[in-house]
Amino acid sequence: MKKLLFISILPAIVLLSSCSSGGNGELVGVYTKSWKEPVPFGMAFVKRGSFLMGTNDQDANWAMSSQSRQVTVDAFWMDETEITNGEYKQFVYWVRDSIAREKLDAAGIEEYKIKEDKNGNPLAKPAINWKKKIPWSKGTDEEKQVIDEMFYSGDDAIEIGRQLNAGLLNYKYLWVDYAQAGKKENKYDPLKGGYNRSIAGLADGTKDSADVMIKKDTAYYNEDGTITNKTVYRELKSRSDFISSKMVNVYPDTMVWVRDFTYAYNEPYMRMYFYHPGYGEYPVVGVTWEQAMAFCRWRSVYYNSYQLASNGVLVQQYRLPTEGEWEYAARGGRQFAQYPWGGNYVRTARGCFLANFKPQRGNYAVDGYVAPAKVGSYPPNDFGLYDMAGNVSEWTSSAYHESNYSFVHDMNPDYQYNAASFDPDVMRRKVIRGGSWKDVAVFLQCGTRTYEYQQEPRSYIGFRCVRSYIGGME
Repeated sequence: MKKLLFISILPAIVLLSSCSSGGNGELVGVYTKSWKEPVPFGMAFVKRGSFLMGTNDQDANWAMSSQSRQVTVDAFWMDETEITNGEYKQFVYWVRDSIAREKLDAAGIEEYKIKEDKNGNPLAKPAINWKKKIPWSKGTDEEKQVIDEMFYSGDDAIEIGRQLNAGLLNYKYLWVDYAQAGKKENKYDPLKGGYNRSIAGLADGTKDSADVMIKKDTAYYNEDGTITNKTVYRELKSRSDFISSKMVNVYPDTMVWVRDFTYAYNEPYMRMYFYHPGYGEYPVVGVTWEQAMAFCRWRSVYYNSYQLASNGVLVQQYRLPTEGEWEYAARGGRQFAQYPWGGNYVRTARGCFLANFKPQRGNYAVDGYVAPAKVGSYPPNDFGLYDMAGNVSEWTSSAYHESNYSFVHDMNPDYQYNAASFDPDVMRRKVIRGGSWKDVAVFLQCGTRTYEYQQEPRSYIGFRCVRSYIGGME
């Protein structure tokens, strides 16, 4: 990826000059040898390596799978299991609590926002005061009125107990569009001090400059409280123009249990699967690709904010795995593994099933489970990763193309496409991998790939995160 040059030549010279002290005139460098990357909780290390990406000899008839290709993947950390309901609920509660504190502050109730530093100076941007507890059940009349607005009332409150209005749980995040920033025509020109590009066309054969227009995503609330995510074209004037915004409702769609299956009684899952603590260690489902991406952004900010507060060092961002990373991790270091456990069969020698899927017609329970199982119910692969086959399919960050193995690079292969708001649905397809509790065995194979639209939640699709590794593994 090309890097952007945002500083002028003179500041660069001053910066280099300031590093010359303490070396007796010799080039000694600036190093921090004491730093070691922290091992992320609940993640397994996947060492760098090369593998044959794609289907093996036992491909399904008429599957139209991409051809195999030898590729290399760099090292990364990967969640040992799919993100669970309990883990995703931490994200939902964080959004809920931040919105509650914003509303309490907007109502004029003090102490829910930090507006001054420790010296009493006003902050340019007030921060949420996470130490101030939210009075969910007890508080002043003014606080109760604000809190009650976050729950269903009147005719909407038809269920037993107090129900949170999930429609309010919207999370807005910013991200840098490196695909736009890396384009040659968007390169910063330090000699001109801007982004204007040269074009031919003058009568004397000389060149003139033209404004550079880039695609940018914006997100905002409408007057009626609904969300708008819109793609616009804007003149490129500064690097801040590469920053896009996205707003996503973070609550899983629990109706997928009814919507995905016609003439089936799945209402018990619809009512309790995400809500009830009995399903806390089960993989979260009903989450779109966009919600999974938002979770990764939040997890990155959540972790790195703690690192900064404790004088730590920032690490790579959490993200969805690329299609290449996912397949490499699923194979567990076995070059020609048909399944993540390395064999060519879905049962052990004693006849025990090795994953949660649909082994027989109409018999979902023969492998021990009817719907999703608790994460880690089956043995891990050689990388220490659980449920890389079956249980729930998993989102990847990669856009789906029938023949992308033909044009992706052989080092860290990936195909990304950020669909604009005006793009057709075919441009919103994202690769899913691993097969699920409702799929037959062919979808459990390491090389099998399929897709789903990024805005569609399903009762059989979840996700897990990865984090790129910094430096070499000792």
